[in-house]
Amino acid sequence: MKIIRYAWLSVILCLGLVPAAAAQGAGENAITLPELSVTAEAADKAFFAPDTASQGVVTGKEIEQQPRSRVGEVLEVVPGLIITQHSGEGKANQYFLRGFNLDHGTDIDITLDDMPVNMRTHGHGQGYADLNFMIPELISTLHYSKGPYFPDLGDFDTAGAVQINYVDTLPHDLALATAGTLGYYRGLGAMSRPVGAGNLLAAAEYVHADGPFQIPDNYNKGNLVLNYSQGNPDNGFSFSGMYMNDAFHATNQIPQRAVTEGLICLYCPLDPTDGGSSERYSFSTKYAATTDTGQLKANAYLVGYQLQLTNNFDGFVTFPPPIGDQFVQQDRRKIYGGNVSYMMPGNLFGFDAKNTIGFQTRTDDIHIDLAESTGGVVRFTVRDDHVIESSAGVYIENRVQWADKFRTMTGLREDLYYGSDESTLQANSGKIVQAITSPKGNLILGPWQNTEYYLSAGQGFHSNDLRGALTNVDALATEINFQQGNPTVVAQGKTPLLTKATGYEVGLRSEPVPNLKLEGALFVLNLNSEATFSGDEAVTTPGRPSQRKGIELNASYKPLPWLRLDGDFAATHARFADGDPGTGDTEPGHPGNYIPGAANMIATASAAVEDLGPWFGALRFRYFGRRPLIEDNSVTSKPTPLVDLRIGYKFSEQARLWLDILNLFNNTGAHQIDYFYPSQLANETAPVYDVHFHPVEPLSVRFTLSMTF
Repeated sequence: MKIIRYAWLSVILCLGLVPAAAAQGAGENAITLPELSVTAEAADKAFFAPDTASQGVVTGKEIEQQPRSRVGEVLEVVPGLIITQHSGEGKANQYFLRGFNLDHGTDIDITLDDMPVNMRTHGHGQGYADLNFMIPELISTLHYSKGPYFPDLGDFDTAGAVQINYVDTLPHDLALATAGTLGYYRGLGAMSRPVGAGNLLAAAEYVHADGPFQIPDNYNKGNLVLNYSQGNPDNGFSFSGMYMNDAFHATNQIPQRAVTEGLICLYCPLDPTDGGSSERYSFSTKYAATTDTGQLKANAYLVGYQLQLTNNFDGFVTFPPPIGDQFVQQDRRKIYGGNVSYMMPGNLFGFDAKNTIGFQTRTDDIHIDLAESTGGVVRFTVRDDHVIESSAGVYIENRVQWADKFRTMTGLREDLYYGSDESTLQANSGKIVQAITSPKGNLILGPWQNTEYYLSAGQGFHSNDLRGALTNVDALATEINFQQGNPTVVAQGKTPLLTKATGYEVGLRSEPVPNLKLEGALFVLNLNSEATFSGDEAVTTPGRPSQRKGIELNASYKPLPWLRLDGDFAATHARFADGDPGTGDTEPGHPGNYIPGAANMIATASAAVEDLGPWFGALRFRYFGRRPLIEDNSVTSKPTPLVDLRIGYKFSEQARLWLDILNLFNNTGAHQIDYFYPSQLANETAPVYDVHFHPVEPLSVRFTLSMTF
């Protein structure tokens, strides 16, 4: 009772309601009051705030505590999400989540400061999400969700979504330098200053990486960020400009037999002339205004992007030596778009409610070119397309607190897509309009005894490459026929522009004892079609319907003020859902219901040490489980377990030095990724089906010196 009385007295003093002398007369003990904190209460409220057990927020500080090999691995703070690379460092990562091989981003919606990262109708892969323009030290929060249960999320939000937010100001200026083995160097400078009524933030980054490869990646990247802001996220605005440019050599996946037979080394390329470059710039603005009657949020953006990739994944399957199957993909686009939403507090049948209506629009103006090449020199153009793809989405969201321990979040979303394609082949040109409706619903019960329960159901979608919805002619096969004097036109089947996903989930989150947080979810996700896009042929193949069922478990425990333990486990049963029709895009005679590339298990565990005197660090274990590589499960990948370590020392509040050891146990037998398809080496007379893999980089070390001013 004394503590409560002193706390109230302190508040009254601060408000100036009681003279200091009168307060002093309350007793000598009233002069020095115990420090009170509501952090735990706030944390509890935040822990039980989400709408599903598989939704969460990660802070920038938590992100920075983890060692990582490449910038895209920042997203591995999302439980159950694995990030890999099968090419040069400048290429978008591969993503794996909830039994999906998400390729470069097909079924995961990624945004940064409300700008889309996914590229639809992309030259290399649908939903291509290149995160190399991201600077991790600028991240304030990373919000993640899984499943199609959220009305404000549209295209690509099937397996999950990640929303990354940058800071508007920095507490101190920052200078950081990293040097390591395998030719890795990085420099970063960032600062913020008050300007007028707001703040100006500027950051610049340079990265160079060679990797362990026989031909170094020679990856060079420059990054710039400029941001001006006033106010705060609830009442304020900001303007941002970003620019990124990179170039790289690419050592792509290689055939297992070529390594086994000693034809190439583990870190040698199949084609020594593969590589690429990309450029991205953006201008964006955000605005928010909050009053007692509601909250308005709006943003607008312009993104310019270009990518050139030169790849040869299969040697000489289509064209014999010395020509080979190398191809060049070019993607040049501008993206215009924006979002606006208005939230109105209200009352529904006497219960507190919040209603939100939102509108989102996006237009991609795209030039896509695919050409066959040898040694990086173009031989002929397969197809050249000018695509316009526009979409508009409107959604409504309703939140009602029906009782102290019962609330709901429901919503409905309607999306309309328009697309046109002017292609080099008139038969592949055309226009299309398609709409899709997505209902959503979430029911939340509790908490009781520090445990809250969730039940969710909803529908979402991902868009497919627009060319696949309009194409009538297989451009590459037809061109080869013409070159061989055969005038036969090869037909190609169409694919739907939009693919629907339906998800169900039940979950809980609990804090059974102080500082121990547990989360668990069971989910089912049905996809109408596993359509696949082959960028080297510009062909979209209709796919079979599928179902994924799984369980996810997450735990976080802070047994000591300086130690945090985290772990997550995800197991998924992924199968085609149409029986066994005996069809597929892999080796004939091997039908089945397994979905190639679907990981059966993903797990991570980490221990983070902070402020143990001057010491800090982290130990992280990552397990990328076995995947079927063919529909009958007769060929599978091996699992990939990796361990990374960070040891750091804080010389002062301004200076820190740390050492990252990546792949601590030098597990060079592990693979970043595996595929099963036919390839033909220069000494072979016919294609051979084989496992093609990208090796894990060997043990490497990086020293980083960080200074704040």
